[in-house]
Amino acid sequence: MIKRRDFLHTAAIAAAAAQARPLSAAVRQTGVVGANDRIRVGIIGFGYRGKQVADDWMRHNDTVFVAACEVAKDRLDEAVAHLGEVQGSKPDAYEDYHRILERKDVDAVLIATPDHWHCPMLLDSLAAGKDVYVEKPISNQVEPAVKMVEATRRSDRIVQVGLQQRSWHHFQEAAKLFQDGYVGSSVNHCQMCPPGGGGRVTRDQPPPVPQAPPEGFNWEMFQGPAKRKPFVPERRRWRGWYDYGGGNLTDWGVHLTDVMNWYMGADTRVPRLTSASAQYVRARRDPEQVPDTYAVTWQYEDFVATLSNAMIPGVEDPRELYGNHFFGERGVLTVNRLGYEVRPYPPARRFGPDAPPPPPPIESKKFRDPNGMAEIADSAFGGATHRHIRNFLDCMRSRQRPNCDMEIGFNSTLPCLLAIVSVRTGQTVRWDGRSAQVV
Repeated sequence: MIKRRDFLHTAAIAAAAAQARPLSAAVRQTGVVGANDRIRVGIIGFGYRGKQVADDWMRHNDTVFVAACEVAKDRLDEAVAHLGEVQGSKPDAYEDYHRILERKDVDAVLIATPDHWHCPMLLDSLAAGKDVYVEKPISNQVEPAVKMVEATRRSDRIVQVGLQQRSWHHFQEAAKLFQDGYVGSSVNHCQMCPPGGGGRVTRDQPPPVPQAPPEGFNWEMFQGPAKRKPFVPERRRWRGWYDYGGGNLTDWGVHLTDVMNWYMGADTRVPRLTSASAQYVRARRDPEQVPDTYAVTWQYEDFVATLSNAMIPGVEDPRELYGNHFFGERGVLTVNRLGYEVRPYPPARRFGPDAPPPPPPIESKKFRDPNGMAEIADSAFGGATHRHIRNFLDCMRSRQRPNCDMEIGFNSTLPCLLAIVSVRTGQTVRWDGRSAQVV
């Protein structure tokens, strides 16, 4: 069994919860109560992705940001100025997100923080009666992810996970084509790779040197439920550090495993076995950071899936071969944010006079989004985040299940978190329903 203290940081999470301010039952909301029926939102985290989502959010006229939270004062000031300019009213500014949750005039929160904060913020938001839009992956560790899905099950709140490809038109079109059996009724393998693949060469860089945090940046609050470490500027680029994220493996991996689960009808399933290999090839060897090169294999009940950050460049676009590749007996479907393509196999040879005739060959199909990967909100093809937010807002009103609720988000995140455990232990991992077990 994996030693929980090494990978799950239960004590740190409990300590963070103990420090949280108690939330009075009086602030609990039971529905949308905004003036003029506008959904009032607090945003927590205004980094690159937080600003992206906020910009798409503000395109919906029936919602408004009334509060913003950031641990970096320069970003907090930027959030207040930017949101105020776009929507015509400035949100109130906070360093402590609990202040937002205490407000009776906040109906929902957008959580766009580093991954390690998602769990305590979601739990506190649900306890305060807020609906939640939380960015992906749902967590950087297994045990907090389990807590998140359990807390959501006990709640009557609407929770949408920011896996926006579920709301992307051509992903939906390709899903129907695939699930109607176009490439075959027996799909035995899904291969996945994120865009990029080359990566920067950083192995010759010296180790980071601890120093005092910059003025206006609350390093203690940034760390939150994570283990306490001295400040180095590189930790603000948090995604590759185990304490806060899972590198490219979870950041892009969760988008790919989400499409795999969706297309393969595996939204309620988890892998039987997870095996991963990883190495520091172009990056400096650092046990506190995720290796830059990896290959993962998952065994499901009726198919095998692989994820590797080795990408073959395309011809029309260098990124055209990234994404999900589904191998059926009649052809291969490739789908990514550029579009989708079906490549047929030639008809199988049949031997003997009694051999049945081969099925008719399928036609190749290809769609390319003219806007590429831009996610332009006004595009007839892209704009997935914009529509994903619309789905969340509509579900807040109808109290219906959103496109990517916490159950789906958990089962799409879990394979990547199990892969992280396999990388760190160097062993195959089995999921027992609550925790990762070394085989």
